[in-house]
Amino acid sequence: MLFGLDGVEIGLIIVFVCLFGGILSGFPVAFAIAGAGVISFGIIAALDSAGLLIHQAIDESAQAYRDLVNSGIKPDSISVFRYPDLPRIGEPVFPKGWEVALDRNVSFVVNRMNERVLAGQSIETLLAVLMFVLMGITLERSKIANDLLTTMARVFGPLPGGLAVSIVVVGAFLAASTGIVGATVVTMGLLALPTMLRNNYSPEIATGVIAASGTLGQIIPPSIVIVLLGTLAGDLYSAAQEARAQSVGCTDALTYLGEPAVVSVGTLFQAALLPGILLALLYALYAFGYAMLNPEKAPAVEMGTTNAEPITRSEGFTWFLGAPVLMIVGTILLGNLNIVGNQSTTVSAFSDIGAAASLRTNVSDDCKVAMIELHGQEAWDTAVAQQEEIAAAGGVQQSERLTEDEFAAAVDAKVAEAAPIGTGTAVLLILLGLILTTARGIAPSRDARPLLIGGIGVVLALLADIILIGPLNTAGYYVAIMAIPFALIMYGVVEGIKRCAQNELIRVVFPPLVLIVAVLGSILGGITNPTPAAALGAGGAIMLAAYRKLTDMDRSPKVIIWSTLAIVVCILIGVNFDLRINQDNVTAQSWFAFFVAYAAYLYALFGLLFSCYILWTSGVLAPVVRETAKVTSMVFTILIGSQLLNLVVISFGGEHYIQQFLKSFDNEFTVFLIVMLVLFILGFVLDFLEIIYIVIPIVGPVIYGGTFDPKWVTIMIAVNLQTSFLTPPFGFALFYLRGVAPKEVTTGHIYRGIIPFVLIQVAGLALLWTFPGIVTLVPDLIPN
Repeated sequence: MLFGLDGVEIGLIIVFVCLFGGILSGFPVAFAIAGAGVISFGIIAALDSAGLLIHQAIDESAQAYRDLVNSGIKPDSISVFRYPDLPRIGEPVFPKGWEVALDRNVSFVVNRMNERVLAGQSIETLLAVLMFVLMGITLERSKIANDLLTTMARVFGPLPGGLAVSIVVVGAFLAASTGIVGATVVTMGLLALPTMLRNNYSPEIATGVIAASGTLGQIIPPSIVIVLLGTLAGDLYSAAQEARAQSVGCTDALTYLGEPAVVSVGTLFQAALLPGILLALLYALYAFGYAMLNPEKAPAVEMGTTNAEPITRSEGFTWFLGAPVLMIVGTILLGNLNIVGNQSTTVSAFSDIGAAASLRTNVSDDCKVAMIELHGQEAWDTAVAQQEEIAAAGGVQQSERLTEDEFAAAVDAKVAEAAPIGTGTAVLLILLGLILTTARGIAPSRDARPLLIGGIGVVLALLADIILIGPLNTAGYYVAIMAIPFALIMYGVVEGIKRCAQNELIRVVFPPLVLIVAVLGSILGGITNPTPAAALGAGGAIMLAAYRKLTDMDRSPKVIIWSTLAIVVCILIGVNFDLRINQDNVTAQSWFAFFVAYAAYLYALFGLLFSCYILWTSGVLAPVVRETAKVTSMVFTILIGSQLLNLVVISFGGEHYIQQFLKSFDNEFTVFLIVMLVLFILGFVLDFLEIIYIVIPIVGPVIYGGTFDPKWVTIMIAVNLQTSFLTPPFGFALFYLRGVAPKEVTTGHIYRGIIPFVLIQVAGLALLWTFPGIVTLVPDLIPN
């Protein structure tokens, strides 16, 4: 053995040195990774051909090895780490020669490129990266971040450490709209750091809070890190659990786990929501606590008001808190009383399929033992009892077509159970009512009659829905009955929007907030997957940026406003009308609704094209597209290069060697802790893209092949990668901030300022480790 090391160990060292050297060489990282793979393979192949790389493998022909196998120990669990005293045999790291390995690697590279880059299931999810990058860069270039910082500083400035708290709020806001760490840190460093320094904030707290808040884009959805991790986590978890099930004698993962071994990007977005909010809250609490203890280093700053008209405390409490809470809580209570609820009368023409047992019980003895160990004896006994009842009843009840009488009875039952007020109507009226109450609170001295007329319309709409509209009425009838109440409501809402526009906080925050809610709400609510939602976000960002540009040029933004309303009309019509005109017996109201929706769609498309034209003529669209193409190309090129590097590691047994080392520990927590420490250290020198595409595929089969929840594992990795962005001396966020910080802010200031936030990150990781329910709560409440 060379230097007393195993040949595979030397190969891993060569790969790491080549990768590290390639990154430090100054070449673009995307090409340095692929080059490191090619160079390291050439070096390893040359050393192997010279007979210098010898792998000490276990001698499977030895009696000691056979005795272990005969004792019931599975061959896959036998390794040199777990049984170091077993006889060994020396063999080349390329057992069949480096030529065979090269041929196989080339074939794998072509197949992997086809599966993960050019075609295959993951390409649709990866397209979300392109859309989210476009969304983020568009919002960054449209000066929305500048407006947010100014507005939040006015809101939080009078508080101790208010400017620092406002940075955290804006950082979370930008994270939910961009998801790009570098852009967020640079933007806030340019805009906020000089303001904080002018107002006597210490350089440490100023730089620390900016760098830490900028990295929230790593974890708060829609995070590009989550998208990329999710595409890998789904495949790794499915394959690892399938291997785990077969290793214990079960036919597949579904039999063994009792549920499909699936994890999606949408589910991971749900899982990341609370951890992201938790970290933002911890940052804000630290900033506030620091200011309370050191008021001279983070003073309160009065930067003006956001409302054009001064209001009393009682008026603000009544209209901004009391009335909204009363409407929302009242609706929830009415929902519990079934006054507000589902009005659907849709009934399947077929009966339901009978429920199967909670677990499959027709399995082998080995699988039975493993399933009892996993689920517990009580769960197994329950499944056996359920299966016996099903068998006694003649097996699982099959679906059958309902007779006319049965179908009519099912419809009547649905009608009897329907709530007097539909959920959609209630939600829409609450949103419109909130506009009316907010407008009243913003300008309480102005004429209240338009808002009162709108409120009367809300009451009339509720009464009309209860008295005149039933679950069997058509959508056309609903529109006809609601025409007058909604006309009254819109009269008040139009006036309310004009008054809300006088409040700077609403004017600045509301448009991007609606965009974020639309994108994240559609994903977190399970309405759609991330790719269409990302496309919606990209289109909305373009229209929002065009709206901002038109207002800056003192031109009317009515086209953008009407296009936004056209999108709302499309959604409302699509929800309430059957637009399938390619079927028989299409009603007149469906034809009418289709043409209205199509006209609205065409106008919305015109608005999007008009927005692109405005951004193009103002010199914004071209740099946005170029930057988007640059970032997206880098991501996909790194994906290809990392696949090449991974195949090099696989070809000489490096991946198997690492996995054997990790599997030699009997405690899953120990294995995961080792992986987390390695990822944390690698984060000093590698970007998150390299870690995701190079390291995760190697350790993934081990950490995703145990009993841990895959959502928890993935979010822990994402938070860990976020921590590595901040850790001195190589944290990438620190370099981004150093590049835009004034000369009086030294590197020492940045390092000292970031240390408390690194400790907060570690504390956040400890909280997620101790209370994994923080990650799994939202996915459990909102099944995807």
